[in-house]
Amino acid sequence: PGQDRKDLLGINAGIAKNIVEACAKFCPDAVIGLIVNPVNSVVPAMCEMWKKKGLNPAKICGVTSLDILRANKFVYELTGAPIGGIEIPVIGGHAGTTILPLFSQDKAAATIAADKIPELDKKVQDAGTVVVSAKGGKGSATLSMACAASRFAKAVLAGLNGTDTVECAYVMSSITELPYFASKVTFGKEGVKEVHPIGELSVYEKERLAGLMATLKEEIDAGLEYAAANEFA
Repeated sequence: PGQDRKDLLGINAGIAKNIVEACAKFCPDAVIGLIVNPVNSVVPAMCEMWKKKGLNPAKICGVTSLDILRANKFVYELTGAPIGGIEIPVIGGHAGTTILPLFSQDKAAATIAADKIPELDKKVQDAGTVVVSAKGGKGSATLSMACAASRFAKAVLAGLNGTDTVECAYVMSSITELPYFASKVTFGKEGVKEVHPIGELSVYEKERLAGLMATLKEEIDAGLEYAAANEFA
């Protein structure tokens, strides 16, 4: 609380670097899931330094599962559809307006009136801020994080075990003009096996996607600048 994302990057990138650097040295075949804010900048920073060591970038992922959990829960609350059957892909990034839930791609969510979607979209974006406010400034947006991390880890572990598994994650990507992007990915034996295309979007989602790209680019660029100025020992 009270820090902007630039402040966070200066502190948290250093913390993440210590851990990812150790992984590069001692367990370079591990898949590394980063939930270190600002994810949009930290993941590119760590992945670019990882690549500088000649290591496989398919091992570095930003964990965005919390956004999917939130979107699924909010759709359940609105529709009453069985939550086990709700699966909202969330693309873009993992902060504010860069978070784009694709409600049009889920059967239950697609039944929600179009005029309710912008408010629902904003609710997913702002969910972390609501948690911080509820804590009265005495903590960060840590609610349901263990559940989200577990969901992500199960997908990664299934892939490592030979069962290809699809989950959303923020990874090195070529499906848009940006070098890092969150979308559905398939986890396999080497980490990220395939990055899936975005798929069909509603008119509202197309407008939102176009609108978030500049912000996401700026946050990615901050991570790339960090990586250019630093390297693993």
